[in-house]
Amino acid sequence: MNPIQELVINFQELAAQVPEFLRPFIVMLAGAVPFIEGEVASLIGVIGGLNPIVAGSAAAAGNFLSVLLVVLFASRTRTAVVKHNRGRAAVRSAALVPGPGGYGGSPMLEETPPAKPVSKGRQRFMKWLVRFGVPGASILGPLAIPTQFTAAILIASGTARGWVLLWQAVAIVLWTTVATVSIWAALTYVVGV
Repeated sequence: MNPIQELVINFQELAAQVPEFLRPFIVMLAGAVPFIEGEVASLIGVIGGLNPIVAGSAAAAGNFLSVLLVVLFASRTRTAVVKHNRGRAAVRSAALVPGPGGYGGSPMLEETPPAKPVSKGRQRFMKWLVRFGVPGASILGPLAIPTQFTAAILIASGTARGWVLLWQAVAIVLWTTVATVSIWAALTYVVGV
């Protein structure tokens, strides 16, 4: 028995101590965690001895539920910020008050603090968003950043909730299926467990 087979068997023995009906819920909870998502959660479920269809379904469901919560929260937050900014703009345009005088009595411009540098993953995602639109960014997004972050960025940019949820669901199902089939095939044909 090689070390990988031994590791898998030991993990399956550990997972066997958990009641059978709780295993899919554990996989679902793992799928809700950013960076673990459906891909790694399905891997945990299949290695833990769950049927690959059950493991993949539970992992995808957990991932989608967390994305749904992020989309709902981000949408409400964006709506509140947009309403607040529109109200401030209306008040500002109604009563223009000149600021303190600068050189020669001209109004001074307020300096804004420099923005934080954008991460490489977010830069890559934004490039995909511009090039491929929401469908491409949703499907390619998990290669750069977690689906929860992708959904929040899309909502913050003003994309409709339904459109984001549709394409995030497609991406989650696609990537979770690829990961589940890959680990099942590797365990069955390569490792022999």
